[in-house]
Amino acid sequence: MIMEKKLKIIFMGTPAFATGVLKAMVEANLDIVAVVTAPDKPAGRGLKLMPSDVKQYAESVGLRVLQPEKLKSPEFLDDLKSLAADLFIVVAFRMLPEVVWNMPPRGTINLHASLLPQYRGAAPIHWAVINGEKVSGVTTFFIQHAIDTGNLIFQEAMHIGENETTGQLHDRMMLTGAKLILKTIDAVENNAAPSVPQHMPDDGALQHAPKIFKEHCLIDWTRTTTEVHNLIRGLNPFPVAYTGLKNLQTEECMVLKIYESVAHIQVHSQSPGEIVSDGKNFAKVAVSDGFVELRLVQLSGRKAMQISDFLRGFNFENYVLSSDVI
Repeated sequence: MIMEKKLKIIFMGTPAFATGVLKAMVEANLDIVAVVTAPDKPAGRGLKLMPSDVKQYAESVGLRVLQPEKLKSPEFLDDLKSLAADLFIVVAFRMLPEVVWNMPPRGTINLHASLLPQYRGAAPIHWAVINGEKVSGVTTFFIQHAIDTGNLIFQEAMHIGENETTGQLHDRMMLTGAKLILKTIDAVENNAAPSVPQHMPDDGALQHAPKIFKEHCLIDWTRTTTEVHNLIRGLNPFPVAYTGLKNLQTEECMVLKIYESVAHIQVHSQSPGEIVSDGKNFAKVAVSDGFVELRLVQLSGRKAMQISDFLRGFNFENYVLSSDVI
């Protein structure tokens, strides 16, 4: 979709998800007068300052970049006002103060990776996969006071594959979301954008999507095969589900990250958390209603490996799973 340069737009975003949307906007020849993103942050062993994904792309195509430490600073607000943008587009950015989102005359639009009002919050893709949802989607809406509660513009539903990971769904949502943003901007430009208040579901049940913390990533092997498998794929590729691995002789406990698994629902007599392996090709962990087969794992200080490669240098017989690693 190629649009004439009419609305002056400021884009706000930071991670790769936002970069995909910004790229679509640039390729649609929109009038992007500036990009707002997070300040450079230390990264890597040398703690070298690294720009965000959005900044790297924005500078590569010659867009002006603003990186405010504080969104209410007079200098930043003056910069925004001087640009006289008609519309702000926000994708995976910080919560904006009213003085910012209320500035442009055509409003501030957010792209959210769920079908609002479901999965409001910082990690909607993760939680949809972790909770075993079959359908999610993307939503554009006008930002208002409370986070993720503004009037809806457009939504696009998406099926979630039975074994799809958060990373895979993220990439698909980025493409779908980019198209939805272009559709939304076109509607705003033509004074045809819906503005529909969000309504609670008929059963009143709302799922939330809070930020993911380390305690969310520890696997509870007393759960069902489906629940454990969903947690593993829901935390792939980041921050990754994990379990403790305790040495029976030294009682030293290491972290074993699990990126990929297969769920096998079946009756068995093993205790939850018990490891079953042939020592060569497979390893699986007993849970309440079956086994979770480990496919791609990573031990502390080593690279991620397929289980057959991992077993060439590691023997599970000397270890038990443990939760003593939070």
